[in-house]
Amino acid sequence: MTILAFSALLLFFSFLAGLVGSLTGLGGGVIIIPVLVLLFHVNIHYAMGASLISVIATSSGTAAAYLREGYTNVRIGMFLETAAVIGAVTGALLIAVVSKTFLSVLFSFLLFFSAYMTSKRREEHEQYTQSHPWAVALKLDGTYPEKQQLVNYHVQNVPLALLIMGFAGLIAGLLGVGSGTLKVLAMDQALRLPYKVATTTSNFMIGITAAVSAGIYFSHGYINPAIAFPVMLGVIAGAFSGARILPKLHNRVLRLLFSIIICIIGLQMLYKAAAGTL
Repeated sequence: MTILAFSALLLFFSFLAGLVGSLTGLGGGVIIIPVLVLLFHVNIHYAMGASLISVIATSSGTAAAYLREGYTNVRIGMFLETAAVIGAVTGALLIAVVSKTFLSVLFSFLLFFSAYMTSKRREEHEQYTQSHPWAVALKLDGTYPEKQQLVNYHVQNVPLALLIMGFAGLIAGLLGVGSGTLKVLAMDQALRLPYKVATTTSNFMIGITAAVSAGIYFSHGYINPAIAFPVMLGVIAGAFSGARILPKLHNRVLRLLFSIIICIIGLQMLYKAAAGTL
């Protein structure tokens, strides 16, 4: 394959990754890594380095747009990110004593359960008149645009969301996987946020985590410009396209897209556990 053909194909798949990542709050790594490893036979370390670039590009490409449009809740994002960081540090400390196979199987079934709960929720039928006391104290409530008007929402179950976020960080630290799936779950199922608020806030958060990891990968030489540059261009274009499409999509479509993707991730984790390639 010529360099031109490689770059063109990588741009296409990166655009797709950015589009899906911006709509689901998962970042682009769920598409970029399998494409690079399975289709282009790129070393897994370079694929993960490019994946981190794609996550940062997705987050950067959509953060400004979603903030401007009023979807992202920055206060919730920064508050929950503290629990994720603590979990990640704990995971790094426990990496030598905790069974990765057990955790990957547990994580897989958690993803399947999350997909079921995400597709099952009908937020349009829910009515909350007050927020959790922690949410009131921290001023986590907000508004988001819906049908050309601002809709108020109340935040629920803050302690449960913190617990889920801590576990998300733990999983990320132990298994080296993105925690965007559990971040969306924490905000959708625990905080009971509107789905578009949950996915856009997740997009904002994952860029912070990826930026820290990218520095480590860069220092080890695992970020190859020939791979990372077309990935970055494609992902940014896809992310901006996703930011334009998201307000027009029904929540049901976004929920089904998210559920399908995390089921695929869950199957990948089960396969890795069975094959002993974690």
